[in-house]
Amino acid sequence: MKESVLLNLLWVMFATILVMGMQIGFALLEAGSARMKNAAHVAGKQMISFAIATLSFWAIGFGVAFGKGNALLGTEGWFMHGDSMSTAGVPIASTFLFQLSFAGVSLAIVWGGFAERAKLSLYFLFGAFYMIAIYPVVGHWVFGGGWLAAWGMQDFAGSTVVHLQGAVAACVASVLLGPRKGKFNRDGTVNVLPGHNQVYTVIGGFILWIGWIGFNAGSTLSVKDGFFAYVTFTTMLASSAGAVVAVGLSLLHGRKADIPTMVNGVIASLVAITAACAFVEPWAAVIIGGVASAIAYWTAIVVERRGLDDPIFACSVHGIAGVVGTLLTGVFAAPRLVEKVGVGQMGLIYGGGIHQMVVQLAGIGATILYAGGVSWFVLSVLKRWMGLRVQEREEVSGLDLSEHGAYGYPEHIAFMKEEKRKRA
Repeated sequence: MKESVLLNLLWVMFATILVMGMQIGFALLEAGSARMKNAAHVAGKQMISFAIATLSFWAIGFGVAFGKGNALLGTEGWFMHGDSMSTAGVPIASTFLFQLSFAGVSLAIVWGGFAERAKLSLYFLFGAFYMIAIYPVVGHWVFGGGWLAAWGMQDFAGSTVVHLQGAVAACVASVLLGPRKGKFNRDGTVNVLPGHNQVYTVIGGFILWIGWIGFNAGSTLSVKDGFFAYVTFTTMLASSAGAVVAVGLSLLHGRKADIPTMVNGVIASLVAITAACAFVEPWAAVIIGGVASAIAYWTAIVVERRGLDDPIFACSVHGIAGVVGTLLTGVFAAPRLVEKVGVGQMGLIYGGGIHQMVVQLAGIGATILYAGGVSWFVLSVLKRWMGLRVQEREEVSGLDLSEHGAYGYPEHIAFMKEEKRKRA
């Protein structure tokens, strides 16, 4: 193996480890954002769902996304057999693992819409279907040489493919599952159901932030000329701007520096810069991160007031921010960087007209229609067949106990029961 190929292989595998490590971040973030009675369930399903995702993507999903086929989907490469192509000259196994880590992140986003009321079996069934027939199809359109790639859509690491797609499925699930018990009053006013551990939320957010370096910079698939460092640079600028904007809005609107808002500001800006990180100048990265953070903040409030219970704010933080980042790439894509990456055209402010924005908008619309429509159909069928939601008494007692037979914090629960018995 040539030295250059070996270095590329090592870089891709290192990036894969970083992106797979984001599963730990999601587990901590979601567990910390959930109530204590559901914490172990929220963290544990992350592990088993990733295992199911791996097997499903290996069997069919990878072939649909990256196998040879047509403009809509790959038609070969099941179980990684056939002529599916690796990238950057690295072995097919490393290509599979890298792309699996991306698909796993998208699936983790989906679960935000299921949190604290969905049956455990639903994660297995919908997770497998998502990895076989939803994520890989849109992945093929953009990453696998499909019709959006041919049009020149600029989505370097997946603001649309990974994040928007996962958020759309999460929003569909939130609608079909209905709100958690006690979330809304009869008059429609909102009750806060705070997560049980903000420290977990912050640590989870920081792990995601670090893992995002593998997500964005790893998408260069090469160490040649060190371009991955530039991608990391724009990613860090955008996410830092998002953090500052989120804290500022929290102070102005709520008069407190809300911790979950801070974390969500970082994540929303990371989601937005994921499409643009290789295409924009540093100053544009700051704008993209700040704008995405601000819009995600306000849309999260609006969505909740409209009666949608989205416990992890997937719809705004991953969905709306994904739309913002994808569209603004068409505005700020710099000529020198477009030429370097070799995808699409320069952005609106550089005299490129609205062409690239139209392409970006087409990708957003097609993704929403496909991921949303198929998710709605599949979840509606599952709802009629087996039901999506645990029984009310199981939701009240907590999914740790009803689905797994033990609380994540058994000593604390035992203490609370003893205190209740003494007061009685």
